[in-house]
Amino acid sequence: MSILLTAMPSLDVRLLDGPVYRTIVVLDVEESTQRANPDKRELRRSLYGLTERALQAAGIVDKHLEPKADRGDGVMILIRPHDEVPKTLVLDRLIPVLTALLIEHNASVTRPQLRLRLRAVVHAGEIHEDANGFYGDDIDTAFRLLEAPGLKKALKEAAATPLILVVSEEIFHAIVEQGYLADALFRPLVRVRVGRRPRRGWVHIPVPLTPDRPRRAPYRSAVPTGAAGKLPEVMAHYLR
Repeated sequence: MSILLTAMPSLDVRLLDGPVYRTIVVLDVEESTQRANPDKRELRRSLYGLTERALQAAGIVDKHLEPKADRGDGVMILIRPHDEVPKTLVLDRLIPVLTALLIEHNASVTRPQLRLRLRAVVHAGEIHEDANGFYGDDIDTAFRLLEAPGLKKALKEAAATPLILVVSEEIFHAIVEQGYLADALFRPLVRVRVGRRPRRGWVHIPVPLTPDRPRRAPYRSAVPTGAAGKLPEVMAHYLR
C-alpha cells in the first residue's frame, strides 16, 4: 500500500490566510488635528526619527520588525516573536528611551506647535496580513485602548511627561503582575469594548532612560517630578 505524502510549506514561508503572533506597539501624537499641515509634516518627521533611534537603542532592528504601518499622526510597530526581543525589553528599554528622546526633542524646538507628546499602547496577539496590510481583533484592541478618552485625559493632566503608556490585560498579567518590572506603577484606568467584549488597560508614566545607558533589569519606576500624585488622582476619577 502506498502512502501519498503532501509536501508541507517551509516554516520560512508565511501563510497569508493564517494568524501570526506579534507584539503590537502603537504611538499616536496628542492633538495633531490642531496643527497646520506644515507642522504635521515636521511632527511626522520627528516621530519617525525618534522612534527609529529608540528602536536602535533597544536593539530592535529590521529582522525583528514588520514594515511600520503609517497612521497619519501615529505609527504601528509589529515585532516578530524572538528571544532577542522579550516584552520586558519593549517596556523597560524601548518606551523609556523614547520618553527621554521626546524630552530632549521638546526642549530643543523653537515653537510649541512642534512639541511631541505621545500616547502609546503595548499589546500582543494574533494578527492577519493581506495585500493591504495587517488586521485582526488584537490590532482592534490596541487601537481601542489607544483612543480611550481616559488615556487622553490622563496624558493631558500629566503635563510633566511627554508620553503615557497603556498596556493590555495580557501584557499586565504576563509581565507586570509577574514582577518583571519591579515596582513599576501601573493602574487599571482604561476600559473599552472590542466587539462585545469589555477590555481593560493599565496606565503607566515611564521613567526616561537615555539611549546610551546600559539596559537595566528590571528597573524601578517612579512618577516624574511634577507628575507625582497626578496620575493616581486621574485614575481615581475614572474608577469611581
